[in-house]
Amino acid sequence: MDTATRAGTGRSLFDRDALPLGVADLAVLVALILVGQRSHDVNIVTEPLASLETIVPFAIGWIAASILVGLYARGVATTPSRVARLTAVSWIAAANVGFILRGSPVFAGDAPWTFTVVMTGTGLVALVGWRVAYAVYATRSA
Repeated sequence: MDTATRAGTGRSLFDRDALPLGVADLAVLVALILVGQRSHDVNIVTEPLASLETIVPFAIGWIAASILVGLYARGVATTPSRVARLTAVSWIAAANVGFILRGSPVFAGDAPWTFTVVMTGTGLVALVGWRVAYAVYATRSA
């Protein structure tokens, strides 16, 4: 343990004020997955378990990776370049956790290479795009 952490001066990986951003990030992720499922003719109303089995692995990955990377630490949300970098790293890690979980016997589904490429790319565009837009807005509003 380093001195800063023992002395209580270390930075926290999660700032409670960032909780609404975390909820919004998950909403973007869920919307991305539901749009993808809809494009593959999955009816999210009549097949809710199919949706959940796709959402849960990526949500688990996102929650773990984004907190560990420090995406929700104080001061990150309003720095566009920093938020872009941390969101990209968080998503790439989260997507890989999601692919591993989907390929496991715990969740239905698999992770063919086409799915991994499309999901990683669209997730990067959606999550980094929304977080950078928010950071620019928050910086100008301050």
